[in-house]
Amino acid sequence: MLRLHGIIGTAADAAYAGLIHELEHKDGIELLFVPPSDAGRKRFRLTTDRGTDCAVSLDRDEDLVDGAVLFLDPERAIIARFGEQEIWRLKPVDQAASLKLGWNAGNLHWRVRFEGDVLHVLLDAPLHTYRARILPLLDSGEVEELADV
Repeated sequence: MLRLHGIIGTAADAAYAGLIHELEHKDGIELLFVPPSDAGRKRFRLTTDRGTDCAVSLDRDEDLVDGAVLFLDPERAIIARFGEQEIWRLKPVDQAASLKLGWNAGNLHWRVRFEGDVLHVLLDAPLHTYRARILPLLDSGEVEELADV
């Protein structure tokens, strides 16, 4: 269990933006999704999207915000996100489409999981920004969206 006390800053802070950007390229960002029922609490225990068990405690004068940086070192950062992780499910129609989709997801640094031949994209931004990046694959029918988020 990793004990996290206090908020270091936010992911949008200029002081941390460079390091966080570097960590994104090294796959070093972990997200801690905080459900609405825990958002106002000062102490809670949750698991990140990468499986790190975190015990979070905040000072009385601190309020957790979406994008709060709770842990930061040269190898990884743990960032709080409010709500549930949204997932976009995509299924390529054949092997060629799989290669195209995989190439795009890797090049765009999308966080993904695999379930059989279905690609689960873990959304960190609005769905329309992701869709715009692979619109030709969707429009051609090479990649099928399985469910709305």
